[in-house]
Amino acid sequence: MATGSEIDAHRHDDHQIVYAGRGALTVTTGRGTWVAPATRAIWVPAGTVHAHQAHGAVDLHLVGLPVGDNPLGLDEPTVLSVGPLLRELLVAYTRPPLDDRPERSRLRAVLLDQLRAAPRRAVHLPSPVSPRLTALCALLGADPADNRTLAALGREVGASERTLSRLFRAELGMTFPQWRTRLRLHHALVLLARGTPVTAVAHRCGWSSASAFIDVFRRAFGHTPGAELRREHG
Repeated sequence: MATGSEIDAHRHDDHQIVYAGRGALTVTTGRGTWVAPATRAIWVPAGTVHAHQAHGAVDLHLVGLPVGDNPLGLDEPTVLSVGPLLRELLVAYTRPPLDDRPERSRLRAVLLDQLRAAPRRAVHLPSPVSPRLTALCALLGADPADNRTLAALGREVGASERTLSRLFRAELGMTFPQWRTRLRLHHALVLLARGTPVTAVAHRCGWSSASAFIDVFRRAFGHTPGAELRREHG
């Protein structure tokens, strides 16, 4: 998939594992957006209406599993960490010929074992429901570097700080600062997949300095944004 290209909303009768071997892919449903660079894959349960968007040139790998075969026991989209072995298994399993040879069945069994053991990563950006919260989230989505307070943003969308704080907890399950940090990390992963330098990512996503960005990114993902950039672009 070329950068910026999209696959419109659709659904599958089977479960699906979506993996971008290069670049980053976002999967969006009515509940929010999940982002996965080459170090992560996304589990999409059967029947889930979802859309894809590519960020950077994406090598897309898709693994389908029958609706009765749910090795992870998950009923909502989930981001899974992809280590070197799982990466090679996903690439090898989706490489032609896609037939029923015994060796491919053995490969599938190992792949499922690795998926069960894969750590789950919270890269989900939940979507709001109420109009005022939707308007506020759209403002920050258009400019993650917007540093206005919740009270200032509330004046623009016609809601009090107290009302918005309540809506963030009720609809998104987190506080406003937590959601804004999640939004910025989401945008950071997309920008890194496109090859944007770390300092520029920090500035465009609203961190006061590159060191502050690096600290938050490392605590969220266990490695630095520089390491993420090198994985994507050597």
